[in-house]
Amino acid sequence: MISLVWTTAAGERAAHRLASAWPGECTVHSGPVADQVRTAWRSSDAIVAFLATGATVRLVAPLLGDKRSDPGVVCVDEAGRYAVALLGGHGGGANDLARRAAAVLGAEPVITTATDSAGVTPLDSYGADLGFHLATPDLVAPVTRALLDGSPVTVHTDTTWPLPPLPGPLASSPSVPAASAADSSVPGPFASTSPVPAASAAEMPPGVSAGGIMIEVTDRVGVSGGVLLYRPPSLVVGVGASRGAPADEIAALVDETLVRAGLAVESVRALATVEAKAGERGIVALAEARGWPLLTYPAAALAGVEVPNPSEVVRAAVGTPSVAEAAALHAARRLGRAAELVAPKRASATATAAVARLAPRGRLTIVGLGPGAADLRTPRATAALRRAGTVVGLDQYVDQVRHLLRPGTRVLPSGLGAEEERARTAVELATRGHAVALVGSGDAGVYAMASPALEMAGVDVDVEAVPGVTAALAAAALLGAPLGHDHAYVSLSDLHTPWPAIVARLRAVAAADLVACLYNPRSGRRTAQFDEAMAIFGEHRPAGTPVGLVRDASRPAERVTATTLARLDPSMVDMNTVVLVGSSQTRIVAGRMVTPRGYRWLS
Repeated sequence: MISLVWTTAAGERAAHRLASAWPGECTVHSGPVADQVRTAWRSSDAIVAFLATGATVRLVAPLLGDKRSDPGVVCVDEAGRYAVALLGGHGGGANDLARRAAAVLGAEPVITTATDSAGVTPLDSYGADLGFHLATPDLVAPVTRALLDGSPVTVHTDTTWPLPPLPGPLASSPSVPAASAADSSVPGPFASTSPVPAASAAEMPPGVSAGGIMIEVTDRVGVSGGVLLYRPPSLVVGVGASRGAPADEIAALVDETLVRAGLAVESVRALATVEAKAGERGIVALAEARGWPLLTYPAAALAGVEVPNPSEVVRAAVGTPSVAEAAALHAARRLGRAAELVAPKRASATATAAVARLAPRGRLTIVGLGPGAADLRTPRATAALRRAGTVVGLDQYVDQVRHLLRPGTRVLPSGLGAEEERARTAVELATRGHAVALVGSGDAGVYAMASPALEMAGVDVDVEAVPGVTAALAAAALLGAPLGHDHAYVSLSDLHTPWPAIVARLRAVAAADLVACLYNPRSGRRTAQFDEAMAIFGEHRPAGTPVGLVRDASRPAERVTATTLARLDPSMVDMNTVVLVGSSQTRIVAGRMVTPRGYRWLS
């Protein structure tokens, strides 16, 4: 819950604006402002204070406890010009809240956390979206300082996770791609591969050695001290139990199994068992007490899992020769892309337990960058680029967004005509567990990279598509409203589609009287196809039918031309041009190309 506190009429009005914009998320407090703040501190996840920063500091200072549990605090000034992330920028969510509040109020967000200012992945939330638990929070501040000073980073993991990038020369581990020539083009002040000057141990902050920063991402106990340690949610505990097995006995067995295997309880992601035990009180109580999801599976599904310690006695009782081992492995495979048994079955008087480790699925984000203008690239696309550890794309598109990438991002550009290679590279890296962004212009699903990538991607990869403004939409907006009624998209490139098939589609579009959006209309060597396409439309539409030509929509060399079928000059059309051919109903109104909706509004 977000608490909104205020002291003036202007602050109260602004608070209600936020509450209206975020229904169900906010509580608008009232009364003496000190009482408002104290109540909000106890009851909310974050606070937006419509007060001066100095006043807010004095009010919250006596309430401060632990940065890991204190609410984030954002201050908005009396005039509503600035939204300042005051406390809890990362852990408390104040940075994001400041941006959200600024967007509603028309203010400017003020973010002063060092990593945000430098564009570096913050260490206090590293892997947070994956469920990582920071086990050594006291090392975050000194290690962050060393990171910002340019110390190299070594990341060790048990298995590959789709993690965001970190700056500097990364010593390879399962989660870090090997360096390539393309890495030399990574932007930012940390792209240098020069070693950090040697320093004495006394000069090194906690968590940093002469060799740089060491980060461990592991579910194993016994990690040497002095490293920034994260516990990933990589373990699934499988349990079986006799009817009426006590919860404390099951809990003690689970803990003993983890300890003997040298595994951290903080990395347990879920508890798993057979469906027949879904209501077993001891198992349910353990799951609730530890905050672990309880996953249950049919006996038939578990019976098909190969395990090292099957039991015919168990098969006779519940229909599967294994519960603990099979449930752990089966759940881990469903949650990830692979699994291994890291703690075989142990038994107590009335229960069994086993542990499996999952290999997490990688993340492939297919990002549409829009037509080229920065303000037509969506905020979601920018966020996806900054989250990716590797960015793959056509060189000219990658160049558009290099400045957005976090230091340490691996960049893999390639030239024209390498679409299949780009898609395969992105999918292979994601399949190995990395966080990959595959970029394309416009919308990546329209004549772009989404199709070849998704033809290759399997169920062992998590895929997200970030939509973008298409070239046709950008062109139509410049022309007027040519897409006001039914329309069709046709590419005139015969590299992937035989020309006779394209001709058949053009004839169908023309005969159906649809507005036509023509992509890839004409190249230096491929000119006859465009002439034939215009002739086809000329067979079905009057010579005065409006035609719009937009070259490099939203880019510096943008050119917009409105003409007709009869007056169209093919020499004005090239591969950077979108051609919109109107229907029989399209007309020019006040110099703008308009296709009517086809009905009149009722009064």
